[in-house]
Amino acid sequence: MTTFQYLWRLIMYKPVRYVINAIAWTVIYLAPIAPGLVTKEFFDSLTGNAKLGYGVWGIIALLMAATLGRIVLIVVGFITDVHFRFRMGMLLRRNLLEHVLKQPGARAIPVSPGEAISHFRDDVDQSEEAASWSVDVFGMTCFAAVSSYILIRIDAQMTLLVFLPLVLVISAAQLATARLQKYRAASRESTAKVTGEISEMFGNVQAIQVAGAEKRVIERFRKLGDERRKAMIKDRLMTELLDSIFSNSVNLGTGLILLLAGQKMRAGTFTVGDFALFVYYLTFVTQFISNVGKFITYFKQMSVALERLTFLLQGAPAKILTMAKGLHLDNKSPEREHEHEQADPASQVSGEQAYSPLQRLDIEGMSYAYPDTGRGIADVQLTLERGSFTVVTGPIGSGKTTLVRTLLGLLPKDAGRIAWNGEQVDDPGTFFTPPRSAYTAQVPRLYSDTLRNNILLGQAEQDGSLQQALHAAVLEEDVAQLPGGLDTVIGPRGVKLSGGQAQRTAAARMLVRDAELYVFDDLSSALDVETEQKLWERMFQRRGDATCLVVSHRKAALARADHIIVMKDGRIEAEGTSAELLQRSTTFQELWYGDEVPAANLAVGGPVEAK
Repeated sequence: MTTFQYLWRLIMYKPVRYVINAIAWTVIYLAPIAPGLVTKEFFDSLTGNAKLGYGVWGIIALLMAATLGRIVLIVVGFITDVHFRFRMGMLLRRNLLEHVLKQPGARAIPVSPGEAISHFRDDVDQSEEAASWSVDVFGMTCFAAVSSYILIRIDAQMTLLVFLPLVLVISAAQLATARLQKYRAASRESTAKVTGEISEMFGNVQAIQVAGAEKRVIERFRKLGDERRKAMIKDRLMTELLDSIFSNSVNLGTGLILLLAGQKMRAGTFTVGDFALFVYYLTFVTQFISNVGKFITYFKQMSVALERLTFLLQGAPAKILTMAKGLHLDNKSPEREHEHEQADPASQVSGEQAYSPLQRLDIEGMSYAYPDTGRGIADVQLTLERGSFTVVTGPIGSGKTTLVRTLLGLLPKDAGRIAWNGEQVDDPGTFFTPPRSAYTAQVPRLYSDTLRNNILLGQAEQDGSLQQALHAAVLEEDVAQLPGGLDTVIGPRGVKLSGGQAQRTAAARMLVRDAELYVFDDLSSALDVETEQKLWERMFQRRGDATCLVVSHRKAALARADHIIVMKDGRIEAEGTSAELLQRSTTFQELWYGDEVPAANLAVGGPVEAK
């Protein structure tokens, strides 16, 4: 998609609002035409050459009325511009965010979160700016056309000298296009690196302190800041240079007009009122020249913004950015959507399969390899029956987490088939969401908000569901000890909670959603033995017919499993119950006993007993 097509699609998102905005600003820019003519009559009246009979005070009254009228028009223009402009920005951010959220977790964004914020903020703002300034250029072009007609009728030579600088400005801006794009791209990139570094520092404060790396981190941040400073100076210098060309070319035109007007007035072919009209219009011509130059600059910068936003799409067509979607600015819109979802909970995503309770989940030949290392999982065959408790275990790096993330669509599978009740799942990322499934990641993602909001994440609490989830997650006693209970703000990434509390908060978040399939990824790794026992006991008491897929190496989970999958080197090495695997799987014996059993007993089929 070209920059012009991008601009056009933004304009056509709300064409009626754009037209209204264009009309409003065209009227604003045309408004000075009348005061200019009145000003001409005022000065001609002082020399006895006036053609109107309003008198001096009458003309002054007309000027004041015109000024007040233009003020009102400008207020109206800002209202129309805000309504149009910010809808464009919201549309771009909405579509970009929707695309990111639909991507598998490993491919959601190709940059750091800080850099992504720079894309969402700066590049969208730049796109808004260019589209908004197109309205100004249109309005001032209309003013230039009308004022040129009036001035040409007075003196064609003088008019030429007024608009001659415009040609110089446009030529200078075009010559500077390539360098301006280069500097603006470098400026955006350096800013993104700085914001990304800030994000990384805030997210790894403890790791930096433990490693004693404060000085190295600060030095790296200082280096990035210096690179950004240099890039910003070049960008700013080029922008100021263009502005200087704009203003100085107008000043040159003004000097020529003054010289020529003096000669014509001495010859008697040019009145004081004519001179006043030229000077009055020249102020607005200056704005016209500057605005044309600014629009050219913003349009070129818009191409940089489009390139950066398209990069976030990771190969998806750029038209996704400008697809017309509802923004729900009307309070009634979310309510209607909510009612629709209540009536049909399976229709949350366009094209999504109809909802049906889980009876059987089949995974056939599922594979995924990480692009950088080539490691991952290969040819995984797995079946989960309704109400079963399946545990995936194995050594570190065996592919346990990769398996569940690929199943849920958080990683894009390279091969294989997933079937829910015999029906193929085409888009796991949108399919495996509540009420079908709920997931707890290995590292809980918590936010600097209240504990209640971290658990509910916008979901309405119904029929004591939150209290039930707290009980099942063995979290109710911890909540009672917090200073604000459920309304305690837990800090960025839940820093005010212990590791075990963070894991149980993530478990409560999952359990409050009452899903068909619960997927736990190493949920109890930070829990003490007693708390872990309680958690699994309560899970079994409340799960009913729910199906559980658990990644764990802890005996508390393994001992309760209906079926155990042993992973090694990305493949399923063995499967069965704990008693069966203790008899025939060396890998499982090592996981179960650790260093507690002599090496002679680790042979497959050796004389070991399940504890």
